[in-house]
Amino acid sequence: MRPAIREAIDKLESAGVRSPGADAEYLAAHVLGVDRMRLALVPMVTAEQLDEFRRLVARRAEHIPLQHLTGTAAMGEIDLAVGPGVFIPRPETELLFAWALAQLEAVGHEHQPVVVDLCTGSGALALAIAHARPDAQVHAVELDSEALAWARRNALQLADEGDTPIDLHNADVTDPALLERLSGKVDIVVSNPPYIPESAQLDPEVADHDPHRALFGGPDGLSVIRPMIPNIARLLRPGGAVAIEHDDTNGSGVAALLAAAGFTSVVEHPDLAGKPRFVVAHHPA
Repeated sequence: MRPAIREAIDKLESAGVRSPGADAEYLAAHVLGVDRMRLALVPMVTAEQLDEFRRLVARRAEHIPLQHLTGTAAMGEIDLAVGPGVFIPRPETELLFAWALAQLEAVGHEHQPVVVDLCTGSGALALAIAHARPDAQVHAVELDSEALAWARRNALQLADEGDTPIDLHNADVTDPALLERLSGKVDIVVSNPPYIPESAQLDPEVADHDPHRALFGGPDGLSVIRPMIPNIARLLRPGGAVAIEHDDTNGSGVAALLAAAGFTSVVEHPDLAGKPRFVVAHHPA
């Protein structure tokens, strides 16, 4: 497999794929059914495996997303089924997930923690939190029917594996009546909503394969976030916290919206590349 991987790296590099080495190894590991770190331990491969590997490499060279080829994407300690019709979770969102776990530790254990994930997509944040904190009651909201089908598939799979089931809601995060029965009872809200300004230029694997409804947040990227904030303020218990992922042009904009809505301790956080990526804030105690 090693010569085939070197050949694949050259092919992907020539096609302009951003991470040719990692992608070639992930595809090889997928075909062989092993962890990427254990590729060197596989002594021999079959002709059929080589053919399948080269077929997948050719599709990746056409800028088909890696996760569509392997059928999975990771968040925290879980793997999620993904494919056409649902947004692919990005590594940057792992930082928001880590913040949520740290915040849950701060909540304490006086009551069962309640978490709401707005615009859940594949269920990535909600399911990763439920896996890490089986004591939490996790609610996930998604409007798009295709994305909701992926989230339901992932939720059923993880529940079958022993994780605490989550509550999925087919609803609009901007609806003033959203999750009314949870008003004032939620400890943490997380959200990775559609936030890209409509004029933004995107890589082909994003523009051509991620659902536009999951990507774009109107002319300024805030058309979902702006009306979502009053719902977040209503849902959170006093002292509860929120984290919202946003476009790298909108950190100060989202922070200003939260501050204007009465939130305190508003802090902007960078992503893995040092760009503004998510804002956290607290409901006044």
